[in-house]
Amino acid sequence: QVQLVESGGGLVQAGGSLRLSCAASGRAFSILRMGWYRQAPGKEREFVAHINWSGGSGWYADFVEGRFTISRDNAYNTVYLQMNSLKPEDTAIYYCNARMTHIASDYWGQGTQVTVSS
Repeated sequence: QVQLVESGGGLVQAGGSLRLSCAASGRAFSILRMGWYRQAPGKEREFVAHINWSGGSGWYADFVEGRFTISRDNAYNTVYLQMNSLKPEDTAIYYCNARMTHIASDYWGQGTQVTVSS
């Protein structure tokens, strides 16, 4: 069993910044990668970014356009998403995602709301 808990969402003006965190907890798991998805009202959930636990290489959606940086803390099983130059279209619920090395199904957090005002 693995639990993912997100934090760091909130209300920010366009051009501002937020830093999201997601901590994984449980017993006897090994992380393959962790990342972030988001879902805006009336839209499908979409990929934002993920990071490989071994090596720390990251992958970003095209719309990020260099504005976001994903990072990890292996010791605390935590992934971060630093979001800069936020736009109103970034408004969404952001969900943490984790894939384990020997577990078939992905894990999901409950989500944290990000609201960007114009």
